[in-house]
Amino acid sequence: MSVEVAGVILAGGLSSRMGGGDKGLLLLGGKSVLDRVTAQFAPQVGSLALNANGDPARFSGFQHAILADTVTGFPGPLAGILTGLEWAASKTKAQMIATVAADTPFLPQNLIAELTAAVDGRDDVIAVARSSGRRHPTFALWPVEFGRPLRHFLVEEGNRRVLSFIERHHFVEVDFPLQPLLNCTLDPFFNINTPADLVEAERILKELPA
Repeated sequence: MSVEVAGVILAGGLSSRMGGGDKGLLLLGGKSVLDRVTAQFAPQVGSLALNANGDPARFSGFQHAILADTVTGFPGPLAGILTGLEWAASKTKAQMIATVAADTPFLPQNLIAELTAAVDGRDDVIAVARSSGRRHPTFALWPVEFGRPLRHFLVEEGNRRVLSFIERHHFVEVDFPLQPLLNCTLDPFFNINTPADLVEAERILKELPA
């Protein structure tokens, strides 16, 4: 049985290491990082939303839903995941949501296929991406019905750790290989946190096949 998946791009952070502003709006090879993430991610999901706080007008070029956190105080990625789960439950027919970060322009084109295969039709399992032995908890597949327990975890318990919530439930880890390039090896979950990372992303982009 096929599972309908809604996608949520997480851009609700404060980008403090980049000096503020939106990392997704930085230009990489003449396109915004968000445009590159969307191009990789949108074909993999049935519907798509962007979790971002503040004035949504700055994302006027994003042709999908824009969702502000449903929990105040910028409590981190879990708030974006919760927001996505509640949006999917009320606005889509999806049984699962997949989340990715807005600052990862090289994310895998087979992300959803691999995560859904690992879940194998179960609606009580979280699938988490991993590369080089490292988990990437914001790159995960979440059952929509987890919205209520996540709200309790975040609001009532005051726990903001994504991995703590994952480890409280059944979960599987899905390995994604590194991609050898001419002068480096690309981790598909490479993210842009600092100006130096943006320079590195430009270098990687030039080495990728056209």
